[in-house]
Amino acid sequence: MLNFTFKSPTEFVFGRGTEDQVGDLVKKYGGTKVLIHYGGGSVMRSGLYGRTVASLEKAGLSHVSLGGAKPNPVDSLVYAGIELCRKEKVDFILGIGGGSAIDSGKAIAAGVPYEGDFWDFYSNKAKPGEVLPHGCIITLPATGTEGSDSTVITRESDMLKRGMSAECNRPLFAIMNPELTFTLPPYQTACGVADMMSHILERYFTNTRNVEVTDRIAEALLMTIVRNGPIVLREPENYDARAEILWAGMLAHNNICGTGREHDFSVHQLEHELSAMYDVAHGAGLAALTPAWIGHQIPHNPMRFAQLAVRVFGCPMNFEDPTSTARDGQSKLAAFFRSIGMPVNLQELDERIKKDDIPALTAKVKRKPDGKVGWFRPLADADIVAIYESAFDWKD
Repeated sequence: MLNFTFKSPTEFVFGRGTEDQVGDLVKKYGGTKVLIHYGGGSVMRSGLYGRTVASLEKAGLSHVSLGGAKPNPVDSLVYAGIELCRKEKVDFILGIGGGSAIDSGKAIAAGVPYEGDFWDFYSNKAKPGEVLPHGCIITLPATGTEGSDSTVITRESDMLKRGMSAECNRPLFAIMNPELTFTLPPYQTACGVADMMSHILERYFTNTRNVEVTDRIAEALLMTIVRNGPIVLREPENYDARAEILWAGMLAHNNICGTGREHDFSVHQLEHELSAMYDVAHGAGLAALTPAWIGHQIPHNPMRFAQLAVRVFGCPMNFEDPTSTARDGQSKLAAFFRSIGMPVNLQELDERIKKDDIPALTAKVKRKPDGKVGWFRPLADADIVAIYESAFDWKD
């Protein structure tokens, strides 16, 4: 196990009706004028926006609003939010909705006090220092941004999708009411399931030894998601199953299952270019890439993939040929994705994707300083091309 520091300062307020506490929570953390940042019409139709405004007003707080956050949030809306906050002297950012609104809100919070271009944080030219206080009400279990130190934004001028990680990105509070997820469309729910599973797998596939505690945490979360994901698709108002998925999605990405171990995150880097170029759902893109990525990486450490197959998917262990067990797990994971309506290759993801696009995708993938991607088995250009090509029409 590697040395680590783990800090999770977010106050999680979980359960029925907890959104009614938002005014008191903003006030508790010093807010006086709030930017409510949200996405589309769902927060209006559900009444969440109205209840949020009522709670803020009851606490004696004023507010301004900025809607329009969409999947794969874009820099233009961040710039608009920064300008609005400065003009209106906003001192607290409240993201309500899915991960896109919260990620965009984090970027606004970092950009308001910064004298330069907020994109400096996403291009590694600068690190955020002072940020506006921010909190959130989450309505989509997926990204885990309600508890994570990360945020991802797309620059529209060249459709470059980049992330920024910093402790100041963690919300001061996150309101999590499973009832707010009841009306999610099945496809969005399934994309969220795939996204949170990928957050766990990106940490699970590690070169660090003697990490049994975090292995077991990761496996327990994956098993919980595999069990409850189909339930929420069949029974969208099953509170207990929704609660399990909502809490698992946060734990998948607040790094509790990544402490003391090297992470990978190469699948995320490859997917970012898909969702930037084609505007596909991030979770679906991850599902479409993961089986091919596993196939490419199994030779690096067959036993780690076999361990996942046995412990999470119940595959029998073949000690004489652990690679066969690893491939059984690959098949089980792909079958699970298919069972919840997720694609398992790029053709299923979006018919607009062409093999001719692979060089352009490969060229844009974010690299480490050594020019490679990921840490488990670092990917050179040839590996990235091979994974994209295998993922194009992958079949079990």
